[in-house]
Amino acid sequence: MVPSYAATMLKEAGFDVVWDDAIAENLTFDEWLNRVKRERPDIIAMETKTPVVKLHWTIIKELKKPATDNWHLVTVLMGDHVTALPGESMENSEVDFVLTGGDYDFLLLNLCSHLAGVKGGESVQLEPGIWYRENGSVKNTGEFKLNHELNKLPFIDRDLTKWHLYSRENGNYKRVPGTYTMVGRDCWYHKCTFCSWTTTYPEFRSRSPESLLDEIDSLIKNYNVREIMDDTGTFPKGEWLKTFCKGMIQRGYNRKIFLDCNMRFGAVDMEGYRMMKKAGFRLLLFGIESANQKTLERINKGITLEKIMESCKMARRAGLYPHITIMFGYPWEDYNDAVRTLKLGEYLLRKGYAYTVQATIVIPYPGTPLFEECKEKGLLKTLEWECYDMKEPVMKTGIEDVKLAELVQGIYKVALNPEFVYNRLISIRDFEDIKYFFRAAKKVAGHILDFKHG
Repeated sequence: MVPSYAATMLKEAGFDVVWDDAIAENLTFDEWLNRVKRERPDIIAMETKTPVVKLHWTIIKELKKPATDNWHLVTVLMGDHVTALPGESMENSEVDFVLTGGDYDFLLLNLCSHLAGVKGGESVQLEPGIWYRENGSVKNTGEFKLNHELNKLPFIDRDLTKWHLYSRENGNYKRVPGTYTMVGRDCWYHKCTFCSWTTTYPEFRSRSPESLLDEIDSLIKNYNVREIMDDTGTFPKGEWLKTFCKGMIQRGYNRKIFLDCNMRFGAVDMEGYRMMKKAGFRLLLFGIESANQKTLERINKGITLEKIMESCKMARRAGLYPHITIMFGYPWEDYNDAVRTLKLGEYLLRKGYAYTVQATIVIPYPGTPLFEECKEKGLLKTLEWECYDMKEPVMKTGIEDVKLAELVQGIYKVALNPEFVYNRLISIRDFEDIKYFFRAAKKVAGHILDFKHG
Protein backbone atom coordinates (compact mmCIF):
# COMPACT_ATOMS: atom_id res chain seq x y z
CA MET A 1 0.00 0.00 0.00
CA VAL A 2 2.78 2.44 0.83
CA PRO A 3 4.49 1.96 -2.58
CA SER A 4 1.06 2.56 -4.16
CA TYR A 5 0.88 5.91 -2.39
CA ALA A 6 4.43 6.66 -3.52
CA ALA A 7 3.61 5.96 -7.16
CA THR A 8 0.48 8.11 -6.98
CA MET A 9 2.24 11.07 -5.35
CA LEU A 10 5.12 10.89 -7.84
CA LYS A 11 2.69 10.92 -10.76
CA GLU A 12 0.78 13.88 -9.30
CA ALA A 13 4.11 15.71 -8.89
CA GLY A 14 4.77 15.35 -12.62
CA PHE A 15 7.09 12.33 -12.72
CA ASP A 16 6.65 9.54 -15.26
CA VAL A 17 5.81 6.46 -13.17
CA VAL A 18 5.68 2.77 -14.04
CA TRP A 19 4.14 0.28 -11.58
CA ASP A 20 6.16 -2.88 -12.14
CA ASP A 21 5.04 -6.05 -10.32
CA ALA A 22 6.50 -8.84 -12.42
CA ILE A 23 5.52 -11.49 -9.87
CA ALA A 24 1.84 -10.54 -10.02
CA GLU A 25 2.12 -10.50 -13.82
CA ASN A 26 3.71 -14.01 -13.80
CA LEU A 27 6.83 -12.88 -15.65
CA THR A 28 10.13 -14.72 -15.46
CA PHE A 29 13.17 -12.85 -14.19
CA ASP A 30 14.65 -12.66 -17.70
CA GLU A 31 11.39 -11.29 -19.11
CA TRP A 32 11.32 -8.66 -16.40
CA LEU A 33 14.99 -7.75 -16.85
CA ASN A 34 14.54 -7.33 -20.60
CA ARG A 35 11.53 -5.09 -19.97
CA VAL A 36 13.56 -2.90 -17.62
CA LYS A 37 16.35 -2.60 -20.17
CA ARG A 38 13.83 -1.49 -22.79
CA GLU A 39 12.23 1.06 -20.43
CA ARG A 40 15.62 2.39 -19.24
CA PRO A 41 14.19 4.13 -16.14
CA ASP A 42 16.10 6.80 -14.27
CA ILE A 43 15.19 5.33 -10.87
CA ILE A 44 14.05 1.91 -9.67
CA ALA A 45 12.69 1.76 -6.12
CA MET A 46 12.02 -1.59 -4.48
CA GLU A 47 10.30 -2.40 -1.21
CA THR A 48 12.38 -5.19 0.31
CA LYS A 49 11.80 -7.73 3.08
CA THR A 50 14.20 -9.82 5.13
CA PRO A 51 13.90 -13.12 3.15
CA VAL A 52 14.52 -11.39 -0.21
CA VAL A 53 16.93 -8.59 0.64
CA LYS A 54 19.98 -10.54 -0.59
CA LEU A 55 18.12 -11.36 -3.79
CA HIS A 56 17.48 -7.66 -4.25
CA TRP A 57 21.18 -6.96 -3.79
CA THR A 58 21.87 -9.42 -6.63
CA ILE A 59 19.19 -7.86 -8.81
CA ILE A 60 20.65 -4.40 -8.26
CA LYS A 61 24.07 -5.70 -9.30
CA GLU A 62 22.54 -7.18 -12.43
CA LEU A 63 20.74 -3.93 -13.21
CA LYS A 64 23.96 -1.96 -12.88
CA LYS A 65 25.74 -4.10 -15.49
CA PRO A 66 24.22 -2.60 -18.63
CA ALA A 67 24.71 0.96 -17.41
CA THR A 68 26.24 3.14 -20.12
CA ASP A 69 26.94 6.82 -20.64
CA ASN A 70 23.33 7.10 -21.84
CA TRP A 71 21.75 5.24 -18.93
CA HIS A 72 22.79 5.95 -15.35
CA LEU A 73 20.37 3.99 -13.20
CA VAL A 74 19.67 5.06 -9.61
CA THR A 75 18.43 2.29 -7.30
CA VAL A 76 16.51 2.66 -4.03
CA LEU A 77 15.64 0.15 -1.30
CA MET A 78 12.93 0.78 1.29
CA GLY A 79 10.98 -1.17 3.91
CA ASP A 80 11.23 -2.64 7.38
CA HIS A 81 14.43 -4.69 6.90
CA VAL A 82 16.52 -1.78 5.63
CA THR A 83 15.01 0.42 8.32
CA ALA A 84 16.47 -1.94 10.92
CA LEU A 85 19.77 -2.46 9.06
CA PRO A 86 20.31 0.39 6.59
CA GLY A 87 24.10 0.19 6.64
CA GLU A 88 24.04 -3.49 5.73
CA SER A 89 22.56 -2.88 2.28
CA MET A 90 24.83 0.09 1.66
CA GLU A 91 27.88 -2.02 2.48
CA ASN A 92 26.85 -5.26 0.75
CA SER A 93 25.24 -3.99 -2.43
CA GLU A 94 25.53 -1.29 -5.06
CA VAL A 95 22.27 0.37 -4.03
CA ASP A 96 22.39 4.16 -4.27
CA PHE A 97 19.82 5.13 -1.61
CA VAL A 98 18.11 3.47 1.35
CA LEU A 99 14.90 4.96 2.76
CA THR A 100 14.19 4.18 6.41
CA GLY A 101 10.96 4.43 8.38
CA GLY A 102 7.43 3.64 7.32
CA ASP A 103 6.73 6.86 5.40
CA TYR A 104 8.92 5.84 2.48
CA ASP A 105 6.26 7.10 0.08
CA PHE A 106 6.88 10.65 1.29
CA LEU A 107 10.63 10.03 1.36
CA LEU A 108 10.70 8.67 -2.19
CA LEU A 109 8.90 11.76 -3.46
CA ASN A 110 11.36 13.91 -1.54
CA LEU A 111 14.33 11.99 -2.98
CA CYS A 112 13.07 12.17 -6.56
CA SER A 113 12.36 15.88 -6.17
CA HIS A 114 15.87 16.36 -4.77
CA LEU A 115 17.47 14.47 -7.69
CA ALA A 116 15.35 16.36 -10.22
CA GLY A 117 16.27 19.60 -8.52
CA VAL A 118 19.96 18.78 -8.57
CA LYS A 119 19.69 18.01 -12.27
CA GLY A 120 17.53 21.03 -13.07
CA GLY A 121 19.15 23.51 -10.71
CA GLU A 122 16.41 23.82 -8.10
CA SER A 123 17.54 22.76 -4.62
CA VAL A 124 15.35 20.37 -2.58
CA GLN A 125 16.79 19.31 0.77
CA LEU A 126 16.70 15.62 1.66
CA GLU A 127 14.48 14.74 4.60
CA PRO A 128 15.69 12.78 7.65
CA GLY A 129 15.88 9.00 7.22
CA ILE A 130 17.73 8.73 3.90
CA TRP A 131 21.05 6.91 3.45
CA TYR A 132 23.25 7.71 0.45
CA ARG A 133 26.79 7.67 -0.93
CA GLU A 134 29.04 10.67 -1.30
CA ASN A 135 32.65 10.62 -2.49
CA GLY A 136 33.01 6.94 -1.69
CA SER A 137 31.54 7.25 1.82
CA VAL A 138 28.16 6.18 3.18
CA LYS A 139 26.22 9.01 4.80
CA ASN A 140 22.69 9.61 6.06
CA THR A 141 20.37 12.46 6.91
CA GLY A 142 19.68 11.28 10.44
CA GLU A 143 16.84 9.44 12.17
CA PHE A 144 13.60 9.23 10.20
CA LYS A 145 10.60 11.21 11.42
CA LEU A 146 6.93 10.29 11.19
CA ASN A 147 5.75 13.85 10.84
CA HIS A 148 3.91 13.62 7.54
CA GLU A 149 0.21 14.52 7.45
CA LEU A 150 -1.68 11.41 6.34
CA ASN A 151 -4.89 13.32 5.60
CA LYS A 152 -3.00 15.06 2.79
CA LEU A 153 -2.36 11.75 1.03
CA PRO A 154 -4.13 11.45 -2.33
CA PHE A 155 -6.39 8.50 -2.99
CA ILE A 156 -4.31 5.78 -4.61
CA ASP A 157 -4.37 5.82 -8.41
CA ARG A 158 -5.81 2.34 -8.88
CA ASP A 159 -5.27 2.30 -12.65
CA LEU A 160 -1.61 3.34 -12.34
CA THR A 161 -0.97 0.67 -9.69
CA LYS A 162 -2.85 -2.05 -11.63
CA TRP A 163 -5.33 -2.84 -8.88
CA HIS A 164 -6.88 -5.63 -10.97
CA LEU A 165 -3.75 -7.76 -10.42
CA TYR A 166 -4.71 -8.08 -6.76
CA SER A 167 -8.51 -7.92 -6.96
CA ARG A 168 -9.24 -11.66 -6.96
CA GLU A 169 -6.21 -13.46 -5.53
CA ASN A 170 -6.83 -12.71 -1.85
CA GLY A 171 -8.26 -15.96 -0.51
CA ASN A 172 -10.13 -14.09 2.22
CA TYR A 173 -12.35 -12.19 -0.18
CA LYS A 174 -15.90 -13.53 -0.25
CA ARG A 175 -16.93 -11.07 -2.95
CA VAL A 176 -14.76 -10.06 -5.87
CA PRO A 177 -13.45 -7.79 -7.17
CA GLY A 178 -11.89 -6.69 -3.92
CA THR A 179 -9.20 -4.19 -3.05
CA TYR A 180 -7.16 -2.74 -0.19
CA THR A 181 -7.13 0.49 1.75
CA MET A 182 -4.77 1.56 4.54
CA VAL A 183 -6.19 4.28 6.75
CA GLY A 184 -3.61 4.02 9.54
CA ARG A 185 0.10 3.47 10.11
CA ASP A 186 0.33 0.99 11.64
CA CYS A 187 -0.87 -0.50 14.97
CA TRP A 188 -2.09 1.61 17.90
CA TYR A 189 -0.90 -1.08 20.34
CA HIS A 190 2.59 -1.51 18.75
CA LYS A 191 4.12 -3.41 21.69
CA CYS A 192 4.39 -7.02 20.43
CA THR A 193 8.06 -8.00 20.55
CA PHE A 194 7.95 -10.03 17.32
CA CYS A 195 6.38 -7.37 15.09
CA SER A 196 8.68 -5.70 12.57
CA TRP A 197 6.20 -2.87 11.95
CA THR A 198 7.11 -1.41 15.34
CA THR A 199 10.48 -0.64 13.72
CA THR A 200 9.02 1.32 10.84
CA TYR A 201 6.06 2.82 12.74
CA PRO A 202 7.03 3.43 16.39
CA GLU A 203 3.93 5.61 16.75
CA PHE A 204 0.39 5.28 15.39
CA ARG A 205 -1.30 7.77 13.06
CA SER A 206 -4.41 7.57 10.92
CA ARG A 207 -6.42 9.51 8.41
CA SER A 208 -9.85 10.77 9.40
CA PRO A 209 -12.96 8.54 9.22
CA GLU A 210 -14.39 10.89 6.59
CA SER A 211 -11.30 10.42 4.42
CA LEU A 212 -11.73 6.64 4.37
CA LEU A 213 -15.47 6.99 3.71
CA ASP A 214 -14.76 9.21 0.72
CA GLU A 215 -12.21 6.70 -0.58
CA ILE A 216 -14.75 3.88 -0.26
CA ASP A 217 -17.26 6.00 -2.18
CA SER A 218 -14.73 6.35 -5.00
CA LEU A 219 -13.97 2.62 -5.04
CA ILE A 220 -17.65 1.71 -5.26
CA LYS A 221 -18.51 4.23 -7.98
CA ASN A 222 -15.40 4.02 -10.13
CA TYR A 223 -14.33 0.38 -9.78
CA ASN A 224 -17.43 -1.53 -8.68
CA VAL A 225 -15.47 -2.91 -5.72
CA ARG A 226 -17.45 -5.41 -3.64
CA GLU A 227 -15.10 -6.09 -0.72
CA ILE A 228 -12.37 -4.00 0.91
CA MET A 229 -9.57 -5.16 3.18
CA ASP A 230 -8.09 -2.32 5.21
CA ASP A 231 -4.45 -3.22 5.78
CA THR A 232 -3.81 -0.99 8.79
CA GLY A 233 -1.88 -3.02 11.38
CA THR A 234 -4.83 -2.61 13.76
CA PHE A 235 -7.95 -0.75 12.66
CA PRO A 236 -8.68 2.39 14.70
CA LYS A 237 -11.03 1.93 17.67
CA GLY A 238 -13.07 4.09 20.06
CA GLU A 239 -14.74 7.26 18.81
CA TRP A 240 -12.93 7.00 15.47
CA LEU A 241 -14.54 3.59 14.85
CA LYS A 242 -17.99 4.79 15.95
CA THR A 243 -17.84 7.78 13.61
CA PHE A 244 -16.72 5.59 10.73
CA CYS A 245 -19.44 2.98 11.28
CA LYS A 246 -22.14 5.66 11.50
CA GLY A 247 -20.86 7.09 8.23
CA MET A 248 -20.97 3.68 6.53
CA ILE A 249 -24.60 3.27 7.57
CA GLN A 250 -25.71 6.83 6.79
CA ARG A 251 -24.13 6.76 3.33
CA GLY A 252 -25.54 3.29 2.60
CA TYR A 253 -22.16 1.73 1.83
CA ASN A 254 -22.92 -1.10 4.27
CA ARG A 255 -25.47 -2.42 1.75
CA LYS A 256 -22.97 -2.36 -1.13
CA ILE A 257 -19.69 -3.79 0.15
CA PHE A 258 -18.07 -6.00 2.78
CA LEU A 259 -15.26 -4.64 4.95
CA ASP A 260 -12.37 -6.67 6.43
CA CYS A 261 -9.72 -5.40 8.84
CA ASN A 262 -7.06 -6.30 11.39
CA MET A 263 -8.25 -6.07 14.98
CA ARG A 264 -7.06 -6.91 18.49
CA PHE A 265 -8.78 -9.10 21.04
CA GLY A 266 -10.49 -6.97 23.67
CA ALA A 267 -10.44 -3.77 21.62
CA VAL A 268 -14.18 -3.93 20.94
CA ASP A 269 -17.05 -5.08 23.18
CA MET A 270 -20.29 -6.81 22.13
CA GLU A 271 -21.97 -3.52 21.28
CA GLY A 272 -18.98 -2.56 19.16
CA TYR A 273 -19.04 -5.85 17.23
CA ARG A 274 -22.74 -5.43 16.50
CA MET A 275 -22.09 -1.90 15.31
CA MET A 276 -19.32 -3.14 12.99
CA LYS A 277 -21.57 -5.86 11.61
CA LYS A 278 -24.30 -3.33 10.87
CA ALA A 279 -21.74 -1.07 9.19
CA GLY A 280 -20.75 -3.78 6.71
CA PHE A 281 -17.76 -5.45 8.37
CA ARG A 282 -17.40 -9.16 7.66
CA LEU A 283 -13.93 -10.61 8.37
CA LEU A 284 -11.84 -9.55 11.39
CA LEU A 285 -8.21 -10.69 11.58
CA PHE A 286 -6.99 -11.47 15.10
CA GLY A 287 -3.51 -12.53 16.23
CA ILE A 288 -3.62 -15.33 18.81
CA GLU A 289 0.05 -16.31 18.34
CA SER A 290 0.08 -18.85 21.22
CA ALA A 291 -2.26 -20.70 23.59
CA ASN A 292 0.27 -20.40 26.42
CA GLN A 293 -0.17 -17.45 28.75
CA LYS A 294 3.54 -17.34 29.57
CA THR A 295 4.29 -16.84 25.87
CA LEU A 296 1.64 -14.14 25.46
CA GLU A 297 3.25 -12.27 28.34
CA ARG A 298 6.78 -12.81 27.09
CA ILE A 299 5.99 -11.42 23.62
CA ASN A 300 4.05 -8.58 25.28
CA LYS A 301 0.84 -9.47 23.47
CA GLY A 302 -1.28 -7.76 26.13
CA ILE A 303 -4.12 -10.29 26.12
CA THR A 304 -5.22 -13.35 28.07
CA LEU A 305 -6.50 -16.70 26.86
CA GLU A 306 -9.85 -15.86 28.42
CA LYS A 307 -10.05 -12.65 26.39
CA ILE A 308 -9.20 -14.57 23.22
CA MET A 309 -12.06 -17.01 23.75
CA GLU A 310 -14.48 -14.29 24.80
CA SER A 311 -13.70 -12.03 21.82
CA CYS A 312 -13.98 -14.84 19.26
CA LYS A 313 -17.36 -15.90 20.60
CA MET A 314 -18.69 -12.34 20.78
CA ALA A 315 -17.60 -11.54 17.24
CA ARG A 316 -19.32 -14.65 15.91
CA ARG A 317 -22.51 -13.97 17.87
CA ALA A 318 -22.54 -10.53 16.28
CA GLY A 319 -22.38 -12.16 12.83
CA LEU A 320 -18.72 -11.38 12.14
CA TYR A 321 -16.11 -13.90 11.00
CA PRO A 322 -12.82 -14.05 12.96
CA HIS A 323 -9.68 -15.01 11.06
CA ILE A 324 -7.00 -16.14 13.54
CA THR A 325 -3.22 -16.30 13.23
CA ILE A 326 -1.03 -18.61 15.29
CA MET A 327 2.71 -19.29 15.39
CA PHE A 328 4.91 -22.20 16.38
CA GLY A 329 8.60 -22.38 17.32
CA TYR A 330 9.12 -20.08 20.31
CA PRO A 331 12.51 -20.99 21.91
CA TRP A 332 11.03 -21.27 25.39
CA GLU A 333 8.10 -23.52 24.40
CA ASP A 334 8.32 -27.30 24.37
CA TYR A 335 6.33 -29.66 22.17
CA ASN A 336 3.43 -29.86 24.60
CA ASP A 337 3.17 -26.06 24.63
CA ALA A 338 3.05 -26.03 20.83
CA VAL A 339 0.41 -28.77 20.75
CA ARG A 340 -1.67 -26.69 23.14
CA THR A 341 -1.67 -23.88 20.58
CA LEU A 342 -2.63 -26.33 17.85
CA LYS A 343 -5.51 -27.65 19.94
CA LEU A 344 -6.82 -24.16 20.68
CA GLY A 345 -6.80 -23.27 16.99
CA GLU A 346 -8.52 -26.52 16.09
CA TYR A 347 -11.17 -26.02 18.76
CA LEU A 348 -12.02 -22.47 17.65
CA LEU A 349 -12.26 -23.58 14.04
CA ARG A 350 -14.26 -26.75 14.69
CA LYS A 351 -16.80 -24.96 16.84
CA GLY A 352 -17.13 -22.12 14.35
CA TYR A 353 -15.85 -19.44 16.75
CA ALA A 354 -13.05 -18.77 14.26
CA TYR A 355 -13.73 -18.87 10.54
CA THR A 356 -10.30 -19.12 8.93
CA VAL A 357 -6.70 -19.46 10.10
CA GLN A 358 -3.12 -18.65 9.17
CA ALA A 359 -0.33 -20.64 10.81
CA THR A 360 3.39 -19.97 10.49
CA ILE A 361 6.70 -20.53 12.22
CA VAL A 362 7.61 -17.53 14.37
CA ILE A 363 10.47 -15.47 12.93
CA PRO A 364 12.51 -12.85 14.86
CA TYR A 365 12.94 -10.11 12.27
CA PRO A 366 15.83 -7.65 12.54
CA GLY A 367 14.95 -4.55 14.51
CA THR A 368 12.42 -6.28 16.75
CA PRO A 369 12.90 -6.85 20.49
CA LEU A 370 12.55 -10.59 19.86
CA PHE A 371 15.50 -10.50 17.44
CA GLU A 372 17.64 -8.60 19.91
CA GLU A 373 16.72 -11.02 22.71
CA CYS A 374 17.61 -14.03 20.57
CA LYS A 375 20.85 -12.44 19.42
CA GLU A 376 21.86 -11.58 22.97
CA LYS A 377 21.07 -15.06 24.31
CA GLY A 378 22.56 -16.99 21.38
CA LEU A 379 19.22 -18.37 20.26
CA LEU A 380 19.60 -17.67 16.54
CA LYS A 381 20.42 -20.66 14.35
CA THR A 382 21.37 -18.56 11.34
CA LEU A 383 21.70 -15.03 10.02
CA GLU A 384 21.13 -16.17 6.44
CA TRP A 385 18.19 -13.89 5.66
CA GLU A 386 16.73 -16.15 2.97
CA CYS A 387 15.88 -18.60 5.76
CA TYR A 388 13.62 -16.01 7.42
CA ASP A 389 10.61 -16.85 5.23
CA MET A 390 8.47 -18.57 7.92
CA LYS A 391 8.98 -22.00 6.36
CA GLU A 392 11.68 -23.14 8.79
CA PRO A 393 12.73 -22.21 12.32
CA VAL A 394 15.65 -19.82 12.65
CA MET A 395 15.58 -19.84 16.46
CA LYS A 396 16.91 -22.68 18.54
CA THR A 397 14.08 -24.73 20.01
CA GLY A 398 13.67 -28.10 21.63
CA ILE A 399 11.20 -29.16 18.92
CA GLU A 400 12.47 -30.93 15.81
CA ASP A 401 12.07 -29.00 12.55
CA VAL A 402 9.94 -31.75 11.04
CA LYS A 403 7.59 -31.71 14.02
CA LEU A 404 7.20 -27.93 13.77
CA ALA A 405 6.27 -28.28 10.11
CA GLU A 406 3.75 -30.97 11.04
CA LEU A 407 2.16 -28.65 13.59
CA VAL A 408 1.72 -25.94 10.97
CA GLN A 409 0.25 -28.46 8.54
CA GLY A 410 -1.94 -29.87 11.28
CA ILE A 411 -4.00 -26.72 11.80
CA TYR A 412 -4.97 -26.62 8.11
CA LYS A 413 -6.03 -30.26 8.19
CA VAL A 414 -8.91 -29.26 10.45
CA ALA A 415 -10.63 -28.47 7.14
CA LEU A 416 -11.22 -32.22 6.86
CA ASN A 417 -12.83 -32.49 10.31
CA PRO A 418 -16.56 -33.44 10.08
CA GLU A 419 -17.61 -30.90 12.72
CA PHE A 420 -15.70 -28.13 10.91
CA VAL A 421 -17.25 -29.10 7.56
CA TYR A 422 -20.74 -29.24 9.09
CA ASN A 423 -20.43 -25.76 10.63
CA ARG A 424 -19.25 -24.38 7.29
CA LEU A 425 -22.08 -26.01 5.38
CA ILE A 426 -24.77 -24.60 7.66
CA SER A 427 -23.19 -21.15 7.36
CA ILE A 428 -23.83 -21.05 3.60
CA ARG A 429 -26.21 -18.22 2.77
CA ASP A 430 -25.74 -17.68 -0.96
CA PHE A 431 -23.83 -18.73 -4.06
CA GLU A 432 -21.03 -16.34 -3.10
CA ASP A 433 -20.34 -18.56 -0.08
CA ILE A 434 -20.02 -21.64 -2.27
CA LYS A 435 -17.54 -19.94 -4.60
CA TYR A 436 -15.64 -18.64 -1.58
CA PHE A 437 -15.27 -22.17 -0.16
CA PHE A 438 -13.82 -23.46 -3.41
CA ARG A 439 -11.26 -20.65 -3.48
CA ALA A 440 -10.42 -21.26 0.18
CA ALA A 441 -9.90 -24.99 -0.45
CA LYS A 442 -7.14 -24.18 -2.94
CA LYS A 443 -5.47 -21.87 -0.43
CA VAL A 444 -5.59 -24.53 2.31
CA ALA A 445 -3.95 -27.09 0.00
CA GLY A 446 -1.24 -24.55 -0.80
CA HIS A 447 -0.52 -23.88 2.89
CA ILE A 448 -0.17 -27.59 3.58
CA LEU A 449 2.23 -28.06 0.65
CA ASP A 450 4.28 -25.03 1.77
CA PHE A 451 5.48 -27.01 4.79
CA LYS A 452 5.67 -30.44 3.19
CA HIS A 453 9.11 -32.02 3.66
CA GLY A 454 10.73 -34.34 1.14
